[in-house]
Amino acid sequence: MVVRKYEDELQYLEQVTPYCWKIKKGFQPNMKVEGVFYVNKNLKKLIFEELQNSCEPGKAGGFLPGVKQVANVAALPGIVGKSVGLPDIHSGYGFAIGNMGAFDMDDPKAVVSPGGVGFDINCGVRLLRTNLRIDDILPVKEQLTQSLFEHIPVGVGTKGTIPMNRKDLDEVLETGMDWSLRKGHIWAEDKDHCEENGRMMNADPSKVSSRAKQRGLPQLGTLGAGNHYAEIQVVDEIYDQSSASKMGIEEKGQICIMIHSGSRGFGHQVATDALSQMEKAMKRDKIEVNDRQLACAYINSEEGQNYLKAMSAAANFAWVNRSSMTSLCREVFSKQFNMQADDLDMHVIYDVSHNIAKVEEHMVDGKPKTLLVHRKGSTRAFPPNHPSIPVDYQEIGQPVLIGGTMGTCSYVLTGTETSMTETFGSTCHGAGRALSRAKSRNALDYKDVLQKLEDLGISIRVATPKLVMEEAPESYKNVTDVVNTCHEAGISKKTVKLKPIAVIKG
Repeated sequence: MVVRKYEDELQYLEQVTPYCWKIKKGFQPNMKVEGVFYVNKNLKKLIFEELQNSCEPGKAGGFLPGVKQVANVAALPGIVGKSVGLPDIHSGYGFAIGNMGAFDMDDPKAVVSPGGVGFDINCGVRLLRTNLRIDDILPVKEQLTQSLFEHIPVGVGTKGTIPMNRKDLDEVLETGMDWSLRKGHIWAEDKDHCEENGRMMNADPSKVSSRAKQRGLPQLGTLGAGNHYAEIQVVDEIYDQSSASKMGIEEKGQICIMIHSGSRGFGHQVATDALSQMEKAMKRDKIEVNDRQLACAYINSEEGQNYLKAMSAAANFAWVNRSSMTSLCREVFSKQFNMQADDLDMHVIYDVSHNIAKVEEHMVDGKPKTLLVHRKGSTRAFPPNHPSIPVDYQEIGQPVLIGGTMGTCSYVLTGTETSMTETFGSTCHGAGRALSRAKSRNALDYKDVLQKLEDLGISIRVATPKLVMEEAPESYKNVTDVVNTCHEAGISKKTVKLKPIAVIKG
């Protein structure tokens, strides 16, 4: 690892626009391309404090700062364009969280890295709309929150309510939301408003270990813990009425439901298994990386293809997981208001992934290229008229769902042409941590956090109250700063702001 003084590090960073900084080659060893990161004035302070602390012994806490991780990704074999850090960037395993990198599928030396996807494969966000208004919810808010908490399994070690055997699980892993449709857990149009229509076609359950299947079998239809949540939200602001209307969001005060979850222990085990195999592949093929957490394999190697097939199976698991919780939400609302879910207009607006690797077509140096795009803590943001987004959204661009922190706002954005040219069709995914989980536990008191939420009029149910310190707003960057940075940089466009009125968490 290169060790330099903070002042020496700064010579490799150059501000190129009010919202974008370049990371020059040489910042980390063997960089094949340059890096960039997006920040506004407030977020810049956090980035540079983290970098400065990494240059002072005893302050770094054992983690590489996000900006150095972006540079290390720029040194991976086969990367093209630039390694991109989004405004919610913070330290992660291998890749920073909030980091994307694209790799040339035609380059035999190009790699795939599980660290560029993360352990919670296809962690993502789903948004449902309703035709309810805030005045409909407030009289029954506590009953509704409690009912959601009782119906949706939350917390570490919880088991799903869907009967599942090994044969069923293999079908889930292979067919994704097509399985949910066959079982009657979703509406047919749910698939139309989901990335990849809720199914990665190259998924292969035979590439998944027995241990991963064992971990996943009881967890389908569960929210999990950590930063995962289901929220009842109210439309607080509409910035683009035309785009909002295309999504079925018509006015302030309208009620939506946001579900944030992923592939649970199943995806974690898939990533763990792949990392072990890739370390062996690196030795065999003499692949060198700046950080051992960037363990990787050539895309077209046996290890690379096995990982992509298993990762796709985990992505399908996550889509079925969110679909199962969608069904539970519809049941709860239907029972509470004594109406059918379709009469409540409980349609899926969209479902986005923010921990995934996908094969996509992009322009590189003026030429079309087939790329493997790693997005870790990064959301796809395709523009209007892109063939990969639903017919309903061709005029406005892909909806992008940005979940906020517990007790703060969330956003709906839309994709732009600028994102295609600057970030391979990518934008931010959330607020991004400002404090580690350990620091959050030491600095905050869970009773104070819960009281603040109550003071804000937010009903909350949590399986483990002490864990709320880790997810308190103070632990995260300001999501509005993150979203505004992406909006001003042109890589996504603000459409709707949502604020929570009820939260369930693990």
